[in-house]
Amino acid sequence: MSDRINLSLDQVYDLALRALTHNGMAEDHAQAIADVITQGQRDECHSHGLYRVLVCVRSLRSGKIAPAARPTLTQPAPSIVKVDAHQGYSQLAFQTGLPALVEQARKQGVAALVIRNCFHFSALWPEVEAIARHGLVGMAMTPSHAWVAPEGGSKGVFGTNPLAFAWPRPNREEPFVFDFATSAIARGDIELHARQQQPIPLGWALDAEGAPTTDAHAALAGAMQTFGGHKGSALAAMIELLAGALIGDMTSAESLAFDDGVGATPCHGELLLAFDPQRFLGDDFEQSQQRAEQLFAAITDQGARLPSQRRFAARQRSKREGVWLSRSLVQDIKDLLA
Repeated sequence: MSDRINLSLDQVYDLALRALTHNGMAEDHAQAIADVITQGQRDECHSHGLYRVLVCVRSLRSGKIAPAARPTLTQPAPSIVKVDAHQGYSQLAFQTGLPALVEQARKQGVAALVIRNCFHFSALWPEVEAIARHGLVGMAMTPSHAWVAPEGGSKGVFGTNPLAFAWPRPNREEPFVFDFATSAIARGDIELHARQQQPIPLGWALDAEGAPTTDAHAALAGAMQTFGGHKGSALAAMIELLAGALIGDMTSAESLAFDDGVGATPCHGELLLAFDPQRFLGDDFEQSQQRAEQLFAAITDQGARLPSQRRFAARQRSKREGVWLSRSLVQDIKDLLA
């Protein structure tokens, strides 16, 4: 028997949805989470695909998460939209706030969506791509748990602290988009290496004594490293400030302390920004869009690829052929239905 199994995207969504609802997640929360998990698996972002069902259910069982919390929306200023997730997952809170974010960005030219008191596990590109589908430029950032050491240090201070950006391309299906952790790699990738008993590359993490390691289990017991040395470290600090201190929510260190060793999904806030090119540019909109396309062409015409091109290629392949998953992972998720 092969150690891999092929599932359609509908089967991925259904399996995630059933596992979540069977373990106590409210239906609307489960639908929002299953949709994001399916997007991750569709784009072959394995650490943010079906594997995350295991993380979500473990977090549910920890008792930290409110599985049926109702997000509430307020608007303290014309260009600021706030959604309180009330200790629920962030996906439904984002769906709640997105229409107001789009509306205010179109009125004001730029708007911010602040999501507070949320548990966030996913990549950020689903959020910024959703913003870009409305013809808006999107940015998103979050802290996480203090797993990442600052450059020159050996103890966790920062989270993986991802940053995502999307630029809409009106004549193309996909936007220009990037999404990367300010750590050398996403935490989920180290977890997958540990699960599969595989070594990690040097430069990803330090062990508990602060020495570089290729052992995934030692890395999980130690501290991750930032990408690009001091540059990644500075960006990580910026995200702690903008998506933590500025919005009145927890830093990565506070999030880890709040977890208190139970191993749940990180609890913190998220900051999303939306810019309306039409409001910025007026009659110059078409000319500026051409400038952007000239920039992209200058990259691709010399053989370089744009960010997310491999992910977009995987997206089309998965729509045609379904996705391949570890049989043991699928069985682990089915076991959650027992």
